[in-house]
Parts: sequence; structure tokens; C-alpha cells
Amino acid sequence: MRNIFFIFFLSFSTFLFSQKPEQAYRYYMKGEYEQAAMLYKALHEKNRIQREYFKKLITCQQQLGDYDEAEKIILNQLIEFPMLTYLDVELGYNFELQGKFEEAEKYYQSAIQSIEINPNQVYNIGYSFTENHKLEYALQSYEIAKRKNPKLVTQIQEAQIYGEQGEFDKMFASYLNLVDFNEEYVDTVKRYLAQYISDDPSDKNNILFKKQLLLRAQNNPKNSYNLLLSWLFVQQKDYNKAIVQEISIYNRDKSNIEKIYELGLISMENKDFESAKKAFYFILNQDNSDEVILNIQNNLLSIQIQESKPSDYSSVDKNFQEIFIQYGKTGRTIPLQINYADFLAFQLNKPDEAIKLLKEAIPDALSELQKGMIKIKLGDILVFDNQFNQALILYSQVQNDLKNSNLAQTARFKVAQTSYFKGDFEWAKDQLSVLKSSTSQLIANDALDLYLLILNNIDKDSLKTPLELYAKSQLYSFQKKNDIAIKTLDTITQNYKGSLIEDDALKFQAELFTSENIADRAESNYLKIESFYPDSILIDQVLYQLAELYLNHLSEPDKARIYFEKIIFNYPSSIYLVDARKQYRKLRGDILN
Repeated sequence: MRNIFFIFFLSFSTFLFSQKPEQAYRYYMKGEYEQAAMLYKALHEKNRIQREYFKKLITCQQQLGDYDEAEKIILNQLIEFPMLTYLDVELGYNFELQGKFEEAEKYYQSAIQSIEINPNQVYNIGYSFTENHKLEYALQSYEIAKRKNPKLVTQIQEAQIYGEQGEFDKMFASYLNLVDFNEEYVDTVKRYLAQYISDDPSDKNNILFKKQLLLRAQNNPKNSYNLLLSWLFVQQKDYNKAIVQEISIYNRDKSNIEKIYELGLISMENKDFESAKKAFYFILNQDNSDEVILNIQNNLLSIQIQESKPSDYSSVDKNFQEIFIQYGKTGRTIPLQINYADFLAFQLNKPDEAIKLLKEAIPDALSELQKGMIKIKLGDILVFDNQFNQALILYSQVQNDLKNSNLAQTARFKVAQTSYFKGDFEWAKDQLSVLKSSTSQLIANDALDLYLLILNNIDKDSLKTPLELYAKSQLYSFQKKNDIAIKTLDTITQNYKGSLIEDDALKFQAELFTSENIADRAESNYLKIESFYPDSILIDQVLYQLAELYLNHLSEPDKARIYFEKIIFNYPSSIYLVDARKQYRKLRGDILN
């Protein structure tokens, strides 16, 4: 019994101690320094070499104005660990807080002198200077250390200090110096740069970094500069220039063709089809293996479909047939067969042929994942053909057969979406509630949007009529029946004025009008939302789409500029801000590099 009590007491004591760091930090962050000091003192005594506990303890004493106690703690630490030369910085800073600047300077110089003796001490000393806001001393420390030992890597620390000082030209130079020192630091530098580089090419930091990169690349061409330029252009969504950089690297060492392919996919996803084709045709010229040809041709056909008008569909169909004649409808052409089935159903309105093709493809699947991809597409086409129950069975099979995979989460979203189309809102809402935390950000976002749409309308409308009509309009749009979708939305806007879903209905209908080239009616809808729903969560997107409508469909650039300007000045946190600023500057006549 006594042993059990001892074990319990020991476990409980361990639990209590494990809570101390968190509790101490909470007190510290709330400015409750007396309570924090008591806990940090206990933590420091138990682990005297742990720097965080020591630093937080003396900071608490300094905040309380007890500089003598802080000095005592530092001196005791120095007696026990005389090799920790950064403690001179802490002593100096403690004197500086008391206004004893001569004493402080003496200890600062003592710390710097220790770097002259042992340059490796610079990391602790430089960090301590930086932590105590003595940035010039920190920079001086790094300069001395590198002079004594040129192999030391201090560029990241220096760059961070320059960034804190707002000297971005020096910051960028330090990061590039690190890459010059060792090209393996390219990815590390990208991570640090990400907080300073935006997707706006006219941003002053983007321009400054680009100029430094180009200057170095001209004087001394290196793969690392091309990699960083490619990364910069991708951030700015200038995929063509990024691909040019990656091709330059490939032409030097033939090692990064996968990156060119990746950029082709990114370009395609962002509707920059010319850049995508440039990447894909380049790859085809380098590798003519069957696997590469089939993969690239599938992507090129996807682009051709998106660029084609109905009058061009026979040419698309012919290109698919030529590939099937050459390579057959086998396991290795499954991605092409899925793509072709989508084309048959959604562009040629031949769902029966598409369903037959995919059912025949299932036995040829080379993996469970590939089989799941076929079933997902087959389910989509069954929804297109109003065969909802059969679609739900297929989606559920994928969900069960490929548990925890991204494809399973996609299938679960399809189940929820199909249930929503059918008007089974409660079931759909339950499924979407789970998917809001999906590991796939895209699925999580889509699930959240649909979840909120249902939640905000189902509880307020016991009859569910406006929501049912809205769901039907989205189904009709999915089925390429835009004319029926538009008429269905008319019922909402005419018979349910003021309903919570009216702004959604007006916006969705405007998007359909735009796709059908009925720009004047799209404009009317957007203006109604601006007038009657100025506080809608959709308003920034509505204003951006209206600006794009004026620019690209109504040839009224002056009106477009007005609406881009509204986003810039009235919605600074909008996700459309950067694109609005770019468009506004172009329309104003600014020269963008």
C-alpha cells in the first residue's frame, strides 16, 4: 500500500511540475511577473542550464524593478557556468536598465572580446544581444566572428536583424550571401523570404529582391539564382517567367524536369494555358517515353477542352480517338479514359456513352486508387444524368475502400453535395460538419462554404423552399442546364425578396449570365447586391466580379477602375485585394515590372 502511495505521489508531483512551464508562461504573457518569477525560479533551480527559464526569470525581476536580484541570479549562473560568455551581455543589459551605461558598456565589450578569442561563441552572444534589442552590437559580433572564422554561417541571423531594422536591401543581400556560401540553403532562404515577398509584383520588396537577384545572376550565373527567381515568379503568379528559369536550369544540368512539369500543372490550374503548354511541350521534346507522352497528352487535351468552343469539339474527340487507337483502352490509359468520359458527358451531352466507358474501365484499373478515381468520375456523370442513388453508392464505396485518403474525403464531400442537390439538407449538413476539418484545404473550404449556406438558411426557413430552389439551380448548372438554372433563380429573386439566400441567388445568377454572355443582366444583379446587401459577406467578391465584368465584357475600364478602387480602400483584408491593386494600377497607367 505504501508503495502504491509513493508511486501515486511521484506521478502527481511529475504532473504538477510538467504544468509549471505552461503556467509560468501564461503569467509571464499576462504581465503577472511576481507569480511568473516564483514558478520560473523553481524551474531554473531544477534545470539550471535551460536558457529559457533563466532568461524569463531575470526578465521578471527586471520588470519588477529588482535589478539586484536579477544581477545575483546572473552572477550565480556565471560562477556555475563560466564558459557561458553570453552572460556578460545579460549583466550589461541589467546595468543599462538602471541607467549605468558605462558599466553596461564594459560588459558588452567583454562579451565581444570573447568572440575574438573563440568565434564559435558568437551564436549565443549574438542571440543575447538581439534578444535584448542591442542590434548593432549583434551585427558587430557577427562581423568579428566571420573575420576570425570565415566558415561560420551567420547570414540568417544578420538578415533577421536587418529585417527587424527595416533595411530590406541588406536583408536580401545577407540571404543571397548565404546561398552564395552554400547552394543547399536555397529552400531555407525561401522559407525566411516568404514573410517579406507578396504575390504583387509591384510590391517594393518584390522589386528590390528581383533587382538583387538579376544583378547577381548577370555577373555570376548560378542555378541557385534561377531557382530563387523561379520561386519569386511563382509567388507573383507569373508562371511563364518561372518556367523560363527552370528551363535554364535544366539546360545546364538536366536535373529538374519534374519541377517544369509541376509548374505546368500549376499554370493549368490557374488558367494560364499558354505557360502550361510551354512547359508540357518542352517536356515532350526531352522525353518521348510512352508514360510521359500519355501523361502530357492528357494534360494538353484538358487544356484543349477548356479552350474549345462547341464547334471545336469534333477536333477534341478526334485527338482522343487517335491516342486510343495507338495505345488502346487499357490500364495505362485510364487517366485519359476518365478525361474522355468527362468530355463525353459534360461537353457532348452523351452520358450513356461515358457511363459505359467507365464501367468497362473498372476491371482494368492498375490500383485501388485508380479504381476509386474511375468511380468518382462515374458518380459525377450519374449525378449529371439524375441517377443520384447509383452515384451515392459509388461515392460510398470509394469512401469505405480508401479510408483516410484524400480521395475518400473527396468522395465524402460528393456524398454531401449530392444529398444537398436532392434536398436532403440535414444529412448533407452532418457530412459537411465532419469535412470542415479535412486535411485537404480545398475540400475543407468547399465543405465549410456549403455547410454555412445550409446552416444559415435551413434554420430560418422551416419550409426550406428558397434553399431547395437554390440547390436545384446549382444542380442544373452542374448538369450544364444554365437556362433552367437562371429561371429557377428568378423564382427566388421574384418570390422570396429579402430572404437570406437572395444575395447568393443574385450573385450565382450573375455568374451564369456572364458565362452565357448576358453581361448587362449580370451587371444589374451585381449592382442590386451592392445597393441592397452592402453588408453581405459576399460583397468584396461581388465588387471584384463586377469590376472584371466592366473590364472584360462591357469594355468600360473607367467603371472597372472605380470598383477595383473600392476594394482597395474599403476592404483591405479581402482576398481580392492584391489582384484588385494590380488591375487598378494597370488601368491607372502604372508601369509594372
